[in-house]
Amino acid sequence: MANSQPQEGVSGRKIIYDEDGKPCRSCNTLLDFQFATGKISGKRAASATGAASSNSAGSLGPTATEKIPGSKTHAKGDPPDVEVLGRSSWNLLHTISANYPTKPSDRQKSEMKQFLQLFSHIYPCSWCASDFERYLRDHAPKLGSRDEFGRWMCDAHNEVNVKLNKETFDCNFWQKRWKDGWDE
Repeated sequence: MANSQPQEGVSGRKIIYDEDGKPCRSCNTLLDFQFATGKISGKRAASATGAASSNSAGSLGPTATEKIPGSKTHAKGDPPDVEVLGRSSWNLLHTISANYPTKPSDRQKSEMKQFLQLFSHIYPCSWCASDFERYLRDHAPKLGSRDEFGRWMCDAHNEVNVKLNKETFDCNFWQKRWKDGWDE
């Protein structure tokens, strides 16, 4: 990696580079990616930070009314950044664990273990993928029941939250959040 490449983005997060030394599109926020690739300057990025926080999608991309040429329904949009990808992935993983059998068969346990291993190998952010792979190695998935797996997934998510200086989630509520919903 050349010394001229930024080490930190405008968000304050470390810029993640891929194996070719290019900023990783899936591992960085859109704003940090644009900054690292020189598409926006530090001054423009700083002023755009306020715009990004006011945009509900968290992106500086085209408005929802701009359509892909020739389409009546498909809006233009940026590829998901690390934040959108992370939220989507965690929602998928939590929903899978919330729908895991209460009494899984040996085959279901084996397939879920295999899925998690594959997921850790194919995840678009290589840094996140390696981190999840390490987590799996150090904390084998608990697949004996839905509750056991749901709590394990919540613990895995909380470990990432701690690394990102985000609030952790009370795992006693995992089933209400991703399976049953909240009582009024």
